[in-house]
Amino acid sequence: MRSLSALPPWSLPALGAALIALGLLLDWRLGAILALWLGAWAVNALLSNVGRGGGVRFLVPVIFGATLLGLWEAAVRLYDISPIILPAPSVIAATFAENTSTLWADFRQTILKGALSGYAIGCGAAFLTAIAIDRSPFLQRGLLPVGNFIAALPIVGTAPILVMWFGFGWQSKAAVVVAMVFFPMLVNCVQGLKAADAMQRDLMHTYAASYWQSLMKLRLPTALPFIFNGLKICTTLALIGAIVAEFFGSPVVGMGFRIKIEVGRLAMDMVWASIAVAAMAGTAFYGLVALVERRLTFWHPSQRGS
Repeated sequence: MRSLSALPPWSLPALGAALIALGLLLDWRLGAILALWLGAWAVNALLSNVGRGGGVRFLVPVIFGATLLGLWEAAVRLYDISPIILPAPSVIAATFAENTSTLWADFRQTILKGALSGYAIGCGAAFLTAIAIDRSPFLQRGLLPVGNFIAALPIVGTAPILVMWFGFGWQSKAAVVVAMVFFPMLVNCVQGLKAADAMQRDLMHTYAASYWQSLMKLRLPTALPFIFNGLKICTTLALIGAIVAEFFGSPVVGMGFRIKIEVGRLAMDMVWASIAVAAMAGTAFYGLVALVERRLTFWHPSQRGS
């Protein structure tokens, strides 16, 4: 099957016009939504072909995201969808603006206390454990299978137990995050420490380098892409773990607590506002780790193009 990029230039506008006409015949509201979607698609395609500069790279995803919000708003307004089923983005934005103090308190409790503390403890412990495993074949054969078993445990089963052990404060949420991020980080660190070529390790041995000299000057720099890969994976796991843990017990503050309470009250606009805070926090957290990775691993082939 030929891709859309392989079609003649004149055929894309014709295809768009045909889709809009078909939508208008079926339902004028569907035709309006299709026109909005195809218009934004054409603008984005034009910008993508014009250049690859920093401004264009930033503008294309912004237009794409704004298009999704516009389609969402248009579908809710045109089809008169109940706010209990799906509130409009404008309603969610208004609720967000009216409840900034509440959302900020939830953000501090869930993200700054529970997620970040558990992320730091879990990833740090996994890194130190990876070095211990690298030094000991016994731990490599005995600890990794146990870690795999623990990672396979469902979060909905372990979260209530950890909440009962550590209480309803942020400490229990941090414990859940530690349990979620430890094994993915451990696997990436162990694999990264093995990434150096045998010839490079033999050269360090020829220079009479000690284990720690070889680790700091060869193996750890080589492992950095793997380590940052684990750190980026764990950013989302930390947020998910902290929010899910609050469903099983928390003080009267927190994003998971807020979502659970507002769902019971059918205040779906507040639920979506909390989800928006979580999405923005996760995106910023991931972007920060990716920025640090770009600064420290500029020599790696995956970063040379950027």
